[in-house]
Amino acid sequence: MKKLTIAALALCIGCLTQVNAQSKGSEYQTAIGVKLWDGGGVTLKHFTKPNTALEGILYFWGNGVRITGLYELHYPLAGVDGLQWYVGPGAHIGIYNSKGGDGAFIGIDGVIGLDYKIQNAPLNFSLDWNPNIEFGSGRGFNGGWGGLAIRYTLR
Repeated sequence: MKKLTIAALALCIGCLTQVNAQSKGSEYQTAIGVKLWDGGGVTLKHFTKPNTALEGILYFWGNGVRITGLYELHYPLAGVDGLQWYVGPGAHIGIYNSKGGDGAFIGIDGVIGLDYKIQNAPLNFSLDWNPNIEFGSGRGFNGGWGGLAIRYTLR
């Protein structure tokens, strides 16, 4: 699955390079789509201010389900219209069935990533890393969350 994630990342970067050469990015307020990781999820991102967004993610994978909420601060990257980097805190709750322990778990999250909106097209892409600390039996730091989001912008 990690090879598939790396291939998807390379494809996304290639597409973003081509798209950026053809068009400039623009802003959006709300977007919904999918997030690809070692499993998958549904993501909803909404800007509450020009540089502040809330993102909710519902992940599904073979060992359970997890709901994550993130507060993201966005900053433009100089010289690339539509491309921003973001960072922020969050939290999650999950129900797992794995070697690390069964049951419900909660945790605190961080996120850092890139966000790109294609001008004149209702598409948004983001790529991020979502490290977290999870509380519960057999849990602790986990640096393996994050992923590639492909979203349809609503406005």
